[in-house]
Amino acid sequence: MNNLKLTISTLGLALSFGSAFGQQIDSIAVKKTAAASKEDNNRNVMLNAANNTGPRDVNIGLPGTVGGITILENDLPVVYFFWPELPNKTWRPSSSLEKTGLLKMDQLANSMGDLGFAVNSYSQTGTRERKIKGKLTTSNFGWLQADANISGPISKNGWAYTAGAFMNYDPSTFKLGFARNVDETKIFRAGITKFFDNNKGQFTALYKYADSYNIGNYAVFQYGEKGKVTELDDFRIGRDSYVVRDGQMKLKDIRSGKDYWAAMNGSDNRAVSHNIDIFGNYQLDNGWNFKYSTRAHFAKVKVATIIPLSIFNADQSAGYKLASDHSTYVGSIGTQLGMHTPETPVTNIAGRFSLNKQLGGHNLTIGLLEQYYKIKDFTSNRTFFFQTVGPQPQRLVSPNTDTDGFYNQNVGGEYHSGIENKLSLYATDDWKVSDNFNLNVGLHVRNHLVDGKFSMTPRSPGFTFKQDDFKKINENWMHIAGSINATYNVIKNFGVLANFLYTEENRRLESYSQAYNPNLDKIKSPLGALGVFWNTQWIQLISQATYLKRNGYLGRYNLVNPNNSTDAQTTSVDYSIKTFGWTTDFLLNPFKGFNLHYLLTLQSPKYDQFKFDAFGKDYNYNGNIVVGVSKVLMEIDPSYTYNKWRAWASFRYFGKQYANLTNVLYFAPRWETFGGINYTMNKNISIGATVINFLNQRGASGTINGAELITEASPYYGKLLTGNYIMPLTGQLSINFNF
Repeated sequence: MNNLKLTISTLGLALSFGSAFGQQIDSIAVKKTAAASKEDNNRNVMLNAANNTGPRDVNIGLPGTVGGITILENDLPVVYFFWPELPNKTWRPSSSLEKTGLLKMDQLANSMGDLGFAVNSYSQTGTRERKIKGKLTTSNFGWLQADANISGPISKNGWAYTAGAFMNYDPSTFKLGFARNVDETKIFRAGITKFFDNNKGQFTALYKYADSYNIGNYAVFQYGEKGKVTELDDFRIGRDSYVVRDGQMKLKDIRSGKDYWAAMNGSDNRAVSHNIDIFGNYQLDNGWNFKYSTRAHFAKVKVATIIPLSIFNADQSAGYKLASDHSTYVGSIGTQLGMHTPETPVTNIAGRFSLNKQLGGHNLTIGLLEQYYKIKDFTSNRTFFFQTVGPQPQRLVSPNTDTDGFYNQNVGGEYHSGIENKLSLYATDDWKVSDNFNLNVGLHVRNHLVDGKFSMTPRSPGFTFKQDDFKKINENWMHIAGSINATYNVIKNFGVLANFLYTEENRRLESYSQAYNPNLDKIKSPLGALGVFWNTQWIQLISQATYLKRNGYLGRYNLVNPNNSTDAQTTSVDYSIKTFGWTTDFLLNPFKGFNLHYLLTLQSPKYDQFKFDAFGKDYNYNGNIVVGVSKVLMEIDPSYTYNKWRAWASFRYFGKQYANLTNVLYFAPRWETFGGINYTMNKNISIGATVINFLNQRGASGTINGAELITEASPYYGKLLTGNYIMPLTGQLSINFNF
């Protein structure tokens, strides 16, 4: 399951630079009056150190999700739920987007009732004058991306058109054994716009077609003391592929019992979607602005994924042979989990309708949000196999596998089917109480319906469903979310702020995928914060401490028995997280053309109520630090502009990250680095050169697969492990045009 304009808001910087729950800070604090904008624009939200497929995930002190950061387009989610249709299968940063920014946590709570941050984008509509804009991008690894949009008038009575194409052919930084490209994505848009007379508003109807597949990769490395990893002589981190050479896996359909083969490339790993948006606004005679956005989204999704679990050594007596020619294999062997979702239809119908008006010192918004979601017979068929350890590994057969090298089909297999419906009412008020005091409040009330079917039948090896295995799901919940943000200027340039944010949710259809009835207790997420701000012509500074508690977090783990590396099982855990954080963030402008952004975060996210049993033993990880989240985060972002030239850099520091649940394995601190030079040739053309990972960091990050239960680190020193990694040193060149 994997160059935006800088605003005056210091908080926008803090949020888009990977801040945690401990540093949710409002841009309202750096201004004397309440901010009218609901989002913060910053170029670095799109700088992703892991891949080229989408925006970076903003660190909020919780374990990262498969879906990453929430992405909205025209005020609606691009996908209702990230699995099986990941957001990057239907949305990419593109010239066909008129604007892209970061929606703050309180705004997401008020408008969506959800917890976290979101990228908020708006489609390019038709224009009164002809506009052609686009971007051509390549890299030293052969990345090819073409992105263009054209818009203009159709007639003199207010009709206009827009059309755009985005085509991405990305081999990433490693070579697969069965395909050139790791990511192939094509997105086409076409639409019409009607401008109403007297600037009353506009109406747009837009069609979008998307076709995408993406293949993930992992690194093999040698783990050492103090969390340091060493690159192997025969496997380069980020440069070599750990995906089985032929990209094939054999599975058993969990519904029919039929054996079949699935490919990692586009034939069995592709999402195709059709999207119709109708959106716009109309200024009513009574002064209220009526804004609306509706969407019909239809997709057919296939997903193929391979996840490494562990590495062990085998001698000749173990009986491992290459599947290709059945020659004897001796050496390091990787245990792999293969997952495949056959073609699954997904439907999402959504609409947002709101009214906004300035009434004295109050900027009021009231709205309605409707989201309907249907997924039919989602399955995740599972299989396990062994492979050699090295670039483009080969599949192995053994006495414990079938003749093709596979075993334990459908252990941990998934199934659910049905609908979800969310109907929400919300309201916000930006209230200028006095010259020195501003209050922002929001309330979101939601009804969440889940209706479908699932199965509680245990998934033993070779499992297939019987007709009477399924049970009904019929749940209906009410949720409340909202925020209160207050700022007070003690003196002209200095003030204090206080924030409170709260969200509620229950489970989704996806929570019923495994063979158990999930915990249906309400998930509550209260967040409180206190801070100060200081704002002058040359510095904008903000410092804030935050506390959060969230219960009901659901984690699914592919566990490996610490006493037998060939024994694996899938386990689901309900747990809570408590976290305290402190962030100081400033933007410095000491002289013309130069600015420096700096962010420091200290945080301590800990597991709570984290208990489960596996392999006949009880485990309790209460008080352990959350895996994959650094306790220290820092960013340094200098830039200098002179004439037509602009030079910039971004340094992101991540402190020690624990790599397994027991906290005995961890990755040493690391830097993620970006830099570039932009040159504006004229008003129509500009050129940009970007270098990713210019310090050429070769370490790994994230989690160590198969090591969740390890309690002693020393046996792992010198051992081969697999994990995630940042991109190796990469150069990119882009040409932007705007006519």
